[in-house]
Amino acid sequence: MQQVTVIGAGTMGNGIAHVFAQTGFMVNLVDTQPEALSRAINTIGKNLDRMIVKGSLTEEQKQTTLARLTTFTELDKACSGSFLVVEAASENFNIKEKIFKQLDAICDKTTILASNTSSISITKIGACTQRPNQVIGMHFMNPVPVMKLVEVIRGYATSDEVTKTIMEMSQQLGKVPVEVNDYPGFVANRILMPMINEAIYTLYEGVAGVYEIDTVMKLGMAHPMGPLQLADFIGLDVCLAILNVLHQGFGNPKYAPCPLLVNMVTAGYLGVKTGEGFYTYTAGSKDLVVSSRF
Repeated sequence: MQQVTVIGAGTMGNGIAHVFAQTGFMVNLVDTQPEALSRAINTIGKNLDRMIVKGSLTEEQKQTTLARLTTFTELDKACSGSFLVVEAASENFNIKEKIFKQLDAICDKTTILASNTSSISITKIGACTQRPNQVIGMHFMNPVPVMKLVEVIRGYATSDEVTKTIMEMSQQLGKVPVEVNDYPGFVANRILMPMINEAIYTLYEGVAGVYEIDTVMKLGMAHPMGPLQLADFIGLDVCLAILNVLHQGFGNPKYAPCPLLVNMVTAGYLGVKTGEGFYTYTAGSKDLVVSSRF
């Protein structure tokens, strides 16, 4: 049975670990914070319970999936024996640079190193290692157990063999992989983030309110979630980070983040994760309430 290591026990990391474990892989989930690992395993258990309720999973399959998960706080122990490492740490190049330099030093020479980055250059990440041909992007969508897409990003040096392996493995996970080349924002966020940014500008300039903007996009464009609600769900800090990558990468002012977004992130209003963004979020409530600030 093949072993995979997932770095980072946050929202994306626990989702990626869940999918690999449920598909039959042995998964080592690593995080520096033991409490984050405990939360991750608890979240995976709850998500599996939802699948049982829906009739798509049995209790036995849940227990088998959980048994394939092992948690670690030390990177070298977690990576030992893994043929693939998937990094799902913060969307920050300096953090990823440090992790990939460590991985290059401690992993077997044949180990494939993948990043779940949503915008940072795979070529730049690969250049931190002595194996850029074995560095690739696996951009899963949130929530990972539900969303089918995986953007498979080829860095400038990524080999055909590694790309083929990751494309086939993504299919094995029940996902639909789409191969893309390594340019700022790849495909998903190069298209999505300017739309979100324009929605924020539309609010900033007083064209319409939060509810009105999201309603137009949901009912007029058949989007399941309005762009401002989606921004809250993604995390306004993450949206800002991606827009900065686009702006710096292309040098085009059309990608400049809206001042309102910058102010909200600076003030700590990041969306769902902090309880308030464009909407306010109360534990246990599914009501969508526009923030009193708007």
